[in-house]
Amino acid sequence: MHKKIRKIVIVGGGTAGWMTAAAFAHHGAGAGLSFELVESDDIGIVGVGEATIPPITDFNRQLQIDENEFIRATQASFKLGIEFADWYRLGHSYIHPFGHYGVQMHGIYFHHFWLRYRAQGGKLPEYAFNMHVNACRENRYGRPASNDRLPLPPMAYAYHFDAGLYAAFLRRMSERLGVVRTEGRIVDVQQRGTDGFVESVRLEDGRVVAGDFFIDCSGFRGLLIEQTLQAGYEDWSEWLPCDRAMAVPCERVPVTTPYTRSTAREAGWQWRIPLQHRIGNGYVYCSQYLGEDEAATRLLARLDGAALAAPRPLRFVAGRRKEAWKKNVVAIGLASGFLEPLESTSIHLIQSAVAKLLFMLPRDTVEQSTIDKYNSLARAELEEIRDLLVLHYTATERDDTPFWRHCRAIRKPDSLRQRWEMYERNGDIIIAVADLFKEASWFAICNGQGLRPRSWHPFADIPSREELERRFVLMSGDVRKRVDTFPTHDDYIRANCAAAPVAMKEKMA
Repeated sequence: MHKKIRKIVIVGGGTAGWMTAAAFAHHGAGAGLSFELVESDDIGIVGVGEATIPPITDFNRQLQIDENEFIRATQASFKLGIEFADWYRLGHSYIHPFGHYGVQMHGIYFHHFWLRYRAQGGKLPEYAFNMHVNACRENRYGRPASNDRLPLPPMAYAYHFDAGLYAAFLRRMSERLGVVRTEGRIVDVQQRGTDGFVESVRLEDGRVVAGDFFIDCSGFRGLLIEQTLQAGYEDWSEWLPCDRAMAVPCERVPVTTPYTRSTAREAGWQWRIPLQHRIGNGYVYCSQYLGEDEAATRLLARLDGAALAAPRPLRFVAGRRKEAWKKNVVAIGLASGFLEPLESTSIHLIQSAVAKLLFMLPRDTVEQSTIDKYNSLARAELEEIRDLLVLHYTATERDDTPFWRHCRAIRKPDSLRQRWEMYERNGDIIIAVADLFKEASWFAICNGQGLRPRSWHPFADIPSREELERRFVLMSGDVRKRVDTFPTHDDYIRANCAAAPVAMKEKMA
């Protein structure tokens, strides 16, 4: 490409397409760029990503989205973490929180001191030092008061929302910012003869949409990145064997929990995502051990309320596009790969890809060095998340079904094996600056999945036993004081951001 990029074409709508459009239109205002999004109402949206992680609050804030308006428009609730039930063993559960445990002391992470404390007979559990876990256990949500002087970090939080409503919300915003939406099914892609760069797409009715740069948000099919440019796909099913999902909404229950629940099942796991107007549910499973009809039957039997639609099947292969950016096409969302939403990373990966592309968007010539750097960053990010997911499946005592016996025998990726061994040896958790999941996340999951370090950092021995006990009593007391000030999750929503009731026929839609 040797001309200045003037027009960016986004192929596909849904959450990925409209997050991309909104971000580029907002941040790129005044840059002389035009944006056109092509989507077809005849092509369904996968829409399994209704649970998010805290960076989504930054995305919305950067787009100057009013939080309460967004929550009402998307029937959203708040999220402080994820409960994992029956993963380590049947009847056992733990919460992966969005907040830290305790505070750092002597320059090292808090969990080292807790490991020493527990080994010496301390009775306070690890969650006594985490306000997110305590708030989840009591169905509370709130913000520290302005006069709160407790030595605790701020509340990190995310949302549960209706992905379709979020896409519609962002579409309205994008169109106000000048994004042109073109309705139509793409039937052909034209490439430049000299180098294979994409020049335009042709719609079913003969219209041609041309552009200088293309963003592929077409979902699993990867219309541009794979069907046209053949970027290739790296299959990760040797580590993540689940390849199917069954999704269904059900009626809400009186208490809206401020957390997502993931329950390990006989051939995979079931998600539960509470919104203001309904609960989203799904069964992610391995087709080698469970059939589609049986998965639907078991999911329907385990709902909290009446189903609001028929279960919808999804098929996927865990993995990543070998080149998320190729020539003048960048794949975002499911077009770039798929990792099951066990840690609610689906929407975050859209956000992260958009952020990287905003920083690296070429002015005219698309340099291969830029493409290579983008692809290496995308790969590293996906591999870190992959390892965290594999940890759930492999650090378990479950051997009660063929699926779980298979999981226990999975050969761990070398990068995960290294983390695992370091943690078991002396509790070491080494976090790179770019890592999405920080120390508290790895500790919560390692500890929750039954990994027990043999030792801890030598600095954790600095306080005397009496001094450590004194500090722990104070810290756990501060956590308790703050959580006690929070209203229930439902009371907070009613007071600040309750959405209008939704009629049953709207729920079914």
